[in-house]
Amino acid sequence: MALCFALLPFIPVQQKQMRVISHRLCINANLQSAGFERRSGHYQPTIWNDNFIQSFSGNKHEGKNMERVCKLKKDVSQMIYKEELLSDKLELVDTLQRLGVAYHFKDEVNCVLTNIHESMGFAMPDDLYEVSLLFRLLRMHGFSVQEDILKNYFHEKGNCKAKQYSDMKEMISLYEASFLAKKGENALEMARHFTTKHLTIFLESSIVDNSRIQEHVAHALELPLNWRMQRVHTRWFIEQYKMDEQIRPALRELAVWDFNLIQNLYKKELKQVSRWWKDLGLYEKLPFIRDRLVENYIWNVGFAFEPEHSSYRIAMTQASCLITTIDDIYDIYGSLDELEVFTNAIQHWDVTATKGLPENFRMCILALFKTVEDQGNDILKEKGLYVIPHLRQAWKYLCKSYLVEARWYHNGYAPTFQEYLQNAWVSISGHIVLSYAYCMNDYVTAKDLEKFSSGYPDIVRYSSMIFRLHNDLATSTDEIERGDTDKSIQCYMRDKGVTESVARQEIKELILKYWTMLNGEVVGHSAFEKYINNVALNVSRMAHRIFQLGDGYGKPDSDTKDLITSILLEPVN
Repeated sequence: MALCFALLPFIPVQQKQMRVISHRLCINANLQSAGFERRSGHYQPTIWNDNFIQSFSGNKHEGKNMERVCKLKKDVSQMIYKEELLSDKLELVDTLQRLGVAYHFKDEVNCVLTNIHESMGFAMPDDLYEVSLLFRLLRMHGFSVQEDILKNYFHEKGNCKAKQYSDMKEMISLYEASFLAKKGENALEMARHFTTKHLTIFLESSIVDNSRIQEHVAHALELPLNWRMQRVHTRWFIEQYKMDEQIRPALRELAVWDFNLIQNLYKKELKQVSRWWKDLGLYEKLPFIRDRLVENYIWNVGFAFEPEHSSYRIAMTQASCLITTIDDIYDIYGSLDELEVFTNAIQHWDVTATKGLPENFRMCILALFKTVEDQGNDILKEKGLYVIPHLRQAWKYLCKSYLVEARWYHNGYAPTFQEYLQNAWVSISGHIVLSYAYCMNDYVTAKDLEKFSSGYPDIVRYSSMIFRLHNDLATSTDEIERGDTDKSIQCYMRDKGVTESVARQEIKELILKYWTMLNGEVVGHSAFEKYINNVALNVSRMAHRIFQLGDGYGKPDSDTKDLITSILLEPVN
């Protein structure tokens, strides 16, 4: 059920009163600021400057490379239709996805899976590996398939019936399928517990002296496939695939060429947004903010990696830079009176309402207004849709949620866990990501946009919740030390009277719960539905990736640096 934002406790002031209080706030802003001690996040400076980014060079042989890719695509397309055995069809589709080239064969893959889905009532594979793979692929592509097809492999107490204790191929396949579970699917929950336990035992005992099998088990246990950033897994799998006994050379060659060609496109996009960010000049005027252009860009590669979404990546990277800037103004720099004026100006989308604010705050608002207007006009020219009101509305909701947190902090209010979550799923900005995805999708209609913006659907909320909770697990300690308002962990500890370790474990269980709810929302067969569903999933996947080993955004000089290097800088051989 969609949640209307009118229910959220954003600003307890009626819209018609906003202009009445605006003048008073403008007068008070400078008075309070005079005795207000501004904080600093002590963020690391960027490790990727514009000069370095502009030094990226193109590929002189890109035209010839494209010719080779076109030839390989024809060969692989024929390969898809030639497969006759169910197991071979499923494994080919799975391999195409893992190699990151399935987007070239959307029609072929959809045809194969549709035929398999329609024939399920007549014949089902007996092999657990095939059944698990079948289940996962159908669910990932939005087909309706019940967990019942896996129930026959389990006793009532959750133990597997057959040979799977020693067959790691079956075990991994079932393990990966279990993370597509919807809420209330007990058989899949049993499968997850069972396979996790036995894969862990296998890895720890080293029963089999096979480093490749062990690496695959370790990779799966580190993070299930449904939770992984697609491009990271693709790079890993391309290297693994060349060691596969069943390797098809044309597939690997296509994957390597495609990965490197897309990487070159990413470099061109990054050069473009880096020039925009430098020309904007916000970091020079607001040196307390996190300067994270490249990190913002890699987020958006994670949201939609395919070449066709180039405009989305560029626009959303611009939006991400502004989100970070505005977030830091609310979190660490602005006084409460300043933030009231700042929020009021954005709610009315009126630059004249910024009177009394520091010049650098005004500069930020002007940058936001101009960027959104430019983006909206570009979309209007390209798609004939007037989306500016929908983009504005998304930014207004975000800044309202930021103000709620600022009021909590400045007034010393300790929110309950539920109060925190009700606001925090908005303040994490996931609805901005999905708003841009909606506005820039090739198949969107004005009716779709109106329905989306009038009450964001549950898929936005569930995806944003996963994003928020992962962020809190990784960053809350540093943020509390800076003096920020309590995060989910602290709110849970206070509400339940438990230790931090207990609260963290409960948050992890809550993330798993929201994944089952998100999985339940990922249905539909239209191109529009598939794209939006995938972006929502990818928001959650990127949260796992960036915050898996700590704050990979605020402190991006280690793990995130390696991520950026592997996806944007180093080609695959």
